[in-house]
Amino acid sequence: MKPLRVGVIGAGAWGKNHVRTFASMPEAELTAVCDVSPERRAQVERSYPGVHVTAETDDLLGRVEAVVVAAPARDHAPLGHRAVESGVAALIEKPFALSVADAENLAEAGLRAGVPILAGHLLEYHPAVERLRRLIVEGDLGEVYYLSSTRVNLGQVRPDENALWSFGPHDVSVALHLLDETPASVTAQGRSYLQTGIEDIVFVHLAFASGIVAHAHMSWLDPRKERKLTVVGSRQMAVFDDMESREKLRVYDKGVDRPPEYQSYGESLAIREGDIFIPRLPNTEPLAAQLRHFVAVVQGREAPRADARDGVRVVRVLEAASRSLADGGIPMTIERT
Repeated sequence: MKPLRVGVIGAGAWGKNHVRTFASMPEAELTAVCDVSPERRAQVERSYPGVHVTAETDDLLGRVEAVVVAAPARDHAPLGHRAVESGVAALIEKPFALSVADAENLAEAGLRAGVPILAGHLLEYHPAVERLRRLIVEGDLGEVYYLSSTRVNLGQVRPDENALWSFGPHDVSVALHLLDETPASVTAQGRSYLQTGIEDIVFVHLAFASGIVAHAHMSWLDPRKERKLTVVGSRQMAVFDDMESREKLRVYDKGVDRPPEYQSYGESLAIREGDIFIPRLPNTEPLAAQLRHFVAVVQGREAPRADARDGVRVVRVLEAASRSLADGGIPMTIERT
């Protein structure tokens, strides 16, 4: 099968990683890169002399079969529509869109045109998250009680989006992916310390109809960089620490046993301390796995995983969290679709 002709719109801080990854993939041919910055275009031209570099989106779309949209978030939905109109499959970086209406319109446009649209929910392709999903589905953790995630560091302070929209797509997409459930309600609180009206720190609480809860702490105003997710179940508990260089996932055979019958409260609960298991995970870069899957979807070799519907679900949660944030932490109901 011939390599898929691919392009990247936006070669900035994250887009340049898409460019690098595509350039090394045998199943893809990095054909064109589009960026409004003359400096970034010049850098791409120096690093990839055989690639067409342009400042015009339509110029790129006329040369490729698939495109990654890694431009600023405000441009994700409009550029996605332009790709669909050109018959070009698109992977839209997070956030998929900045409103539910825009996300739904883009998803529907792709469906009507028969053009694959994927959401850039990178962590769904992380080997540790894939293993966590298996642990939950196969019942190794038992009944899931709650999820707790932390995504903090000092910088990068963004002038055009708050910590919720910058970090939230990661934690929300992972929670929905692991639990295969949309939350019934969301609550969010945060504060703006560095820039008026742009929250540097946000706490999000998701409540699911199943009784599971998920809590996320997001901040770019913290003395340490931390990327951690804890999943607590009735049988075992698991911690995914993405800052670990090798042992990113640990499964703890710990819990609290509750016998079906007991005489007193003291007999009802027993702490169980067991072994710690460190699963062997494939040494796979999540971005490479995501882009290989994108190419396979466009070529008809695989069914889409994080598709446009996934993008809509995550944006629906983020939009509800934004309303809660603006209203001082009032819980917001999320409509089921």
